[in-house]
Amino acid sequence: MATPYLRHQLHLYSAKVVRYTLLAAAVLALPLSVAAQKTNRSRASIGRNGQVKSVTTDNLLGYDDRPLHLGLYVAPNFSRYLIEQAPGYPEQEKVSANSIISPGFSVGFLGELRLGEYGALTFAPGVSFLTRRIEFKDQGYVQDVTRYPNDPKEIEDQEIGSTQVDFPLLFKLKSQRRRNTRVYLVAGVKPSLNMGGRRKDPEVNLLQAADSDFAIEYGVGLDLFYPFFKFSPELRFSNGLKNLYVPSTNDVYSRSLQSMKSNTVTLYLNIWSGR
Repeated sequence: MATPYLRHQLHLYSAKVVRYTLLAAAVLALPLSVAAQKTNRSRASIGRNGQVKSVTTDNLLGYDDRPLHLGLYVAPNFSRYLIEQAPGYPEQEKVSANSIISPGFSVGFLGELRLGEYGALTFAPGVSFLTRRIEFKDQGYVQDVTRYPNDPKEIEDQEIGSTQVDFPLLFKLKSQRRRNTRVYLVAGVKPSLNMGGRRKDPEVNLLQAADSDFAIEYGVGLDLFYPFFKFSPELRFSNGLKNLYVPSTNDVYSRSLQSMKSNTVTLYLNIWSGR
């Protein structure tokens, strides 16, 4: 069955989170886009009276002709689990659950292989530090020590903290370059491996998730060319395909669920070497 509120059944985040993330990308991109027009090959704009009105420049000439590009990225993100509770909730366990959006952070390296004039294949291995939260609410819960001796006395929210290694493989479709800017679309897959959980408090870390994940990713980005590097802010959405739920009868939280899938929105700040 689905979660109690209709908005928690959606596979996308709330409009507020997406709006703020897009606003952050715009704030970063706009001033940098203006600055990216200022060095290398000059191109003058002449007014009617013959005077020079403005001068723009083309940076990193021949950059797109190279077969391979390398770089690195830092990426703040917002993540949660898309959950489904077990049949009969909350009547059986007297506990309801809702997923909470939580911030995280990723870092990694970039490698891009040129595929023609407008295509590229990008490999972006990295490490993500995530803490996903699920809000559990008491709906008349009473501890049954006889049947479940490991159940808690009181219901508390649960956290699943993880350090995972990501291996995104993405196809990039690029527009024609306009002086020092260009937009692009990306889509692909992201396998992930959990390298270890972070358990600070046993009472709020009873719920567990699988050690591996597989997600589809898609997004949009902007290339900004500078004299010595390329900066590419990119907004990417990730939807997990694998059910990460680990069945257990040791606690009321695990018994209340039947499905947990990852869902993440990430703002990638990509920096590519100009050499």
